[in-house]
This record gives sequence, C-alpha cells and structure tokens, in this order.
Amino acid sequence: MSTTTPGTALAVIGQGALRGTREAGVAVFRNVPYAAAPLGPLRFQPPAPAPHWAGERDASRHGAIAPQPPSRLRAAMGDFTVPQSEDCLSVTVWTPATDQARRPVLVWLHGGAFMSGAGSLPWYSGAHMAGRGNMVVVGVNYRLGALGFMHLPGVSAPNLGLQDQFCALDWVSRNITAFGGDPDNITVAGQSAGGFSVLAMLAVPRARAQFRRAIAQSAPFGRVMRAPAAAADNARRLQDLLGISTADQWQDVSAADIVAAQVKLTIATAEFANAVPPFGPVADGVLFGYDLLPAALAGAAERDLLLGHTRDEMAAFFAIDEQVKCAPPAAIEGRFRAHFGAGADAAQIEYRQRARSPSPMHLLGEVAGDALFNGGCFAFAERVAALGRPAHVFRFDWAAPGNPFSACHCIELPFVFNNLASWAAPMLDGGDRAAMATLATRMQDAWIAFAHGGDPAHPGLPAWPCFGAATREVMLLDVEPGVRNDPAGRARWHYWP
Repeated sequence: MSTTTPGTALAVIGQGALRGTREAGVAVFRNVPYAAAPLGPLRFQPPAPAPHWAGERDASRHGAIAPQPPSRLRAAMGDFTVPQSEDCLSVTVWTPATDQARRPVLVWLHGGAFMSGAGSLPWYSGAHMAGRGNMVVVGVNYRLGALGFMHLPGVSAPNLGLQDQFCALDWVSRNITAFGGDPDNITVAGQSAGGFSVLAMLAVPRARAQFRRAIAQSAPFGRVMRAPAAAADNARRLQDLLGISTADQWQDVSAADIVAAQVKLTIATAEFANAVPPFGPVADGVLFGYDLLPAALAGAAERDLLLGHTRDEMAAFFAIDEQVKCAPPAAIEGRFRAHFGAGADAAQIEYRQRARSPSPMHLLGEVAGDALFNGGCFAFAERVAALGRPAHVFRFDWAAPGNPFSACHCIELPFVFNNLASWAAPMLDGGDRAAMATLATRMQDAWIAFAHGGDPAHPGLPAWPCFGAATREVMLLDVEPGVRNDPAGRARWHYWP
C-alpha cells in the first residue's frame, strides 16, 4: 500500500503505518524500529521483538544513535554531533516509491571499530544511490562498545551488536516489499567494522539465507576473534573503572558513564601502532568459533562477492599519531617481531624496499595495513576463486595531492554514496572536485550494478573481470581507473597466508 501527499510518503508494515518524507525525488523513512528499545531489563539482552503502534508513526526525523565516544578517525573524516540514546535500534529506508516494483535492496552496515558511527548519519545517505540506481537502501543502527559487545558472564552475552544486525536483516527480509524492495535480491554491504559484519553474516547460515550478494569494504580480515576469557577480562576492567562489583549494579549505571569508562579503558589498553579497541566480536561458540573465515568462505561460495581495500589504510590512524611518526628503530623492530617472529629482519628489508616513503609512518602503515586489511582481503579472494565462485576485487587509490591522509581508511565512502557535499572531511582536502565527482559517479554506478545483478561492470569503467587465482585481476579505482594483474605483487602476501 502506498499513499503520497506533497512532501510525504506512506508505507504500511506489520508494525503499523509509517509517514515519511519525499526529498530529492525519493521517499525517506527515518527512525523505524526493527527491535524493542534495549532499555531497563532489556539492556545487555538480545534484541527483542519490535513494537507495534496505532495510527501513523512519524518517520520524518532521525532518532538517536547508539551511545558512543567521539570517533577516533574524526581528524580524517570530520566529526558529527547527534543525540545519543540506548533507544537506538532503528533503520533508515530510502526508496524511489512505496509500490510493488520489487527493486534491488542494499543494507548498509557502518564502520567505526564497533565503538562509534551510525547508519543514519548524513555520510551514509542512500538518497542518491536509491534514486540513480532505482533501488532501496537501508541504513542500520546497532549497539556499540560495551553496550553491544561486552562479554561478562552473568551480565551480558557477547556479540549483541551483531545480533542486532541479524535482527535488522530479518526485519528487512520481512518488510521491504512495503518500500518497493525485493526480499529475494538483497545485498549486504559494510565498511571496516561493517565489512567484518558482512563476513559474520556470510558465516552464519540463518543470516546468509536472507541475502544474495555481499560487499566487504576494508574488512579487518586480520582481526583475530577475541577469546571469551580475554573479553571477560576487559569487561571486568571496565567494571572496576565504573566502581561496581555486582551484576544488578550494571542496570543502574548510566550509558554516559559506561562510554566514559570505555574511553579510559581504550587508553589503558592501547598498544604502539595497534588500532584494535577493547570491545568487539567474540568467539562465543554460538554465532561462530575462533576462526571466522572458513565459515565465511562457505557462505561466499554461495553468494556474489565484491571486496577490496584502500591503498593506504593506516594513514587515517598513523598520520596523526606522533609516536608512530617519530618511532625509533627499536620500536619499529618490535612491531616487525610481533608480526613476523623469526622472519622479522627479512620482512623489514622487503618492506623497506617496497615502501613509497622511508618514514616510520609509511613503513609501519604498510605492515599494519597488510596485517589487518590487505593481506587477508587477497587471501580471501584467492580462496573464493579456488572454490569456483570468484569475487570482484578493488583497491581504492585516489588521494588528494599532498594530503597526509593519502588513500586512507574510509576515504572511499563519499565516493560510494556519491555525496561529497555531505562530507567536511580533511582526508578530501586538496582534491579536484570535478575529478572527484566523476570518480564518485563511476564508483557508485559499480555498486549499483552489483546490487542489481552481481557484476560491478558498467560502461563508465574498463572491463572488470573476476579475481582469478592465477591472474589476480584488481580494479584500481582512481581518476583514471583500470585493472591490473597482481598490483601488489604475490610475493608481498607470502607473509600473510
């Protein structure tokens, strides 16, 4: 059912009627709950069934986002100020029309190290993609930090934030026809923590049964699943910082105090040249075990897959880290030994020969980027190709001339969403706006084409073959995009099996 009056749009789902808005040629429905608010006794519980309502629910304004500290990448990406609340389990839906057209659907899972971000931020507006691509785009908000990923026996089961995402995907599958979407043609897409979440969805049969395609951007393949004991230890340290000692006291402490204590714990547990935060996915033995990737590979063998990374992932972290920029040789050697053990000296020689700059920032950035993102991306692509379901692989190479953030983590996002004007991001400073707009159109058209039919090729790009185990074709996304065989050199990855 659809009813439209000037400036508004109506959709009717199982929970009730929603009155959204029409903006820039698409209908937008904001703050649509896909689960009950995790307040009071529902704090630290799996997502509960979504509420119903009588009459029309106002879906014209965004709701709150999950409680969180400032983004650690705000120096590169810019910042945002948005109301926060534990009542945050909502989606935003962009669609050309609430009709029966059964358009392709893209479900977006935001990044932020499972500590910050929201699918409802203007950065991730799906308006342009929905309008230009004749498709439905859904942005998901989910619980973050300790409220979403703490594991403390007797208080919180692990991976609640991932369970939120699975719940949102289930909501989309059941309700998207009311927004003109096709539940049989869903693509899940995410970047960074959201990219990891896509891998988790591929790994879990009940989740992957609900989508046909997957896009993983800068997924931290190298992030080792945290063991339950280690996760519980972090939770107990957080509990000590909050000055509480019993399970019932967790119901009384405020979300703001939990976030403030998280910041203290993050600082206390930080390691030199290591960007892994204290809360994240846990090998719980329920959703998945210690090694996520074999299960994700099984899912990838049954789904269309697009994956890739940026050329200089770690510049977003290290360009503002004075310890890294001024690292002495001993500190550099320590990181190499942490990664390579007895092979550290040989690895450092190879990395120094290949680094685009001899500075500590670039050298440590190369090895940390390979360890966390790049090496795992190519290893995963190789294994998918060996299973007979090759992926399309990209590397995002564009960077503004002279910008210290270079082609850093997150820099592809304004181009995917083709909404450069929504970003006041230092990582974009100095770029030629006309060339950036052209690249954004080309890149978004690739994501649109993939969501429609599983192939990102379109007339605005050179031919984009699948990644082959022997030829290793990768699309380099830049002002002049093109495919290169094995652009990084296979020898680079022998350190990252």
